[in-house]
Amino acid sequence: MDNDNAQVVCGKCNTGLVEKKIRLKYLGHEFFADVPCCPVCGGVYFSEEIVTGKMTEVETLLEDK
Repeated sequence: MDNDNAQVVCGKCNTGLVEKKIRLKYLGHEFFADVPCCPVCGGVYFSEEIVTGKMTEVETLLEDK
């Protein structure tokens, strides 16, 4: 996890997030990503970089099929 994410805390638990590999599903397809998650409640943080970069790339690839 990079230094920007090290300061991100869960709004519900007020606990620092830790990087974890999670399974994502979209349009019937599965893929995995390492993202910051709350170790207490399991909440996931999607940075703008992930949403506008990786997720958009996967969405475009899947919709073009």
